[in-house]
Amino acid sequence: MVLKFSLIVVFTVFHFFTLEANSKNHNPNHNVEPKKSLTDFAVRDLTRIQTLHKRVIENKNQNSISRMQKTKEESKKSYRPRVVSPAAPPEYFTGNYSSQLVATLESGVSFGSGEYFIDVFIGTPPKHFSMILDTGSDLNWIQCVPCYVCFDQNGPYYDPKDSFSFKNISCHDSRCQLVTSPDPPSQSCKTEEENQVCPYFYWYGDSSNTTGDFAVETFTVNLTKPNGKSGFKIVENVMFGCGHWNRGLFRGASGLLGLGRGPLSFASQLQNLYGHSFSFSYCFVERNSNSSVSSKLIFGENKELLNNPNMNFTSFVGGKENTFYYVEIKSVMVGGEVLNISEETWNLSEEGVGGTIIDSGTTLTYFAEPAYEIIKEAFMKKIKGYEIVESFSPLKPCYNVSGIEEMELPEFGIVFSDGAVWDFPVENYFIQIESDEVVCLAILGTPKSALSIIGNYQQQNFQILYDRKNSRLGYVPKKCTEV
Repeated sequence: MVLKFSLIVVFTVFHFFTLEANSKNHNPNHNVEPKKSLTDFAVRDLTRIQTLHKRVIENKNQNSISRMQKTKEESKKSYRPRVVSPAAPPEYFTGNYSSQLVATLESGVSFGSGEYFIDVFIGTPPKHFSMILDTGSDLNWIQCVPCYVCFDQNGPYYDPKDSFSFKNISCHDSRCQLVTSPDPPSQSCKTEEENQVCPYFYWYGDSSNTTGDFAVETFTVNLTKPNGKSGFKIVENVMFGCGHWNRGLFRGASGLLGLGRGPLSFASQLQNLYGHSFSFSYCFVERNSNSSVSSKLIFGENKELLNNPNMNFTSFVGGKENTFYYVEIKSVMVGGEVLNISEETWNLSEEGVGGTIIDSGTTLTYFAEPAYEIIKEAFMKKIKGYEIVESFSPLKPCYNVSGIEEMELPEFGIVFSDGAVWDFPVENYFIQIESDEVVCLAILGTPKSALSIIGNYQQQNFQILYDRKNSRLGYVPKKCTEV
């Protein structure tokens, strides 16, 4: 079977959506060259995948080389005017399950990022920061003053001295065991210093990591009540990293909000603090939406979504102690044909090797070899009559569709081991490049032993539910502008 793909001019390759927030002062670069952006995102994705794989098989994220003894040179970055805090005094969140916590999402594409940014208010009084939304990691962290080594971000750094609710976690606090030290424990936490601050180190890739002090702080989020009205609510004692040395591909963001399954994630901490399972859902609007379109991340029970008759569910696999949200693929379909891919390709081993995760922090979808080669060949076999373009590596196949108003492309879907099927619209697995002249398969391959990942590009215009209470993933087609 084939689907008709209407070609639309796209100004930026990964323009998922852009939001306007009155509390921010954006300075986006609207002249991101499509081909370069695509290459950058793919390279970052592949680096991230290698890192996730290493974290699984090594079961640690530490480095014995000291990062705390580096020369403390004051940051030379100039501060920008501080954003305005919420005008209305926030209320304390009581954990009432009849309410929902809501945060605004925006695309990072204008900053050269393939991830989504989430609006978070931190400290007392609360100040606004944009953080990367990441379901593939746990630690919440933000760039902090003094910032000795930091990347460029939109707006000022977080300064603990400006907040009445900031508290360091000491080395002797049991919570210090939840993070990895940047140095051998004997050097990082000296027993004779009773109030020594707990240091942390967390890495994401060869060039992406954060080091600093482990602490607790008050986070303020928007809460939507059953009557539709919203207001700011306070969540106290959220564990987070106050990062003084931060490197990597976190363009424009102030830090990262982890939503993984581990104990440090924001979702897990809400559960521990208030006794609820705290499922969450989001809906990524299509990539060519204009700047007036908004999207939201919702924490809390969503009965309307759970009762949606079109909602599909597939179970999470692996233990709940895993950071990642694993799902189990049985087969893949192209053009209505089930491809001959060994089920062993999709297996998650007892050692935690392989498997498939759903991840908001990875842009494209990546399948382990040899599944990717089989999928790619199936598309090439079924797509005829279009000139193949070879100049957009690493994406393959790519086709010249200049002058073609409507292109016919095969259907694509994933079948899970529990029988659930995820059928994708064509715009979720083919991407337009160079305006309307080229389209490419938005799927890449990884080494056989690595993770397979369903990235955020394939999730657009689906409402995605992480049902942590029942350990399952829900998904339903949705015009996300209507959520």
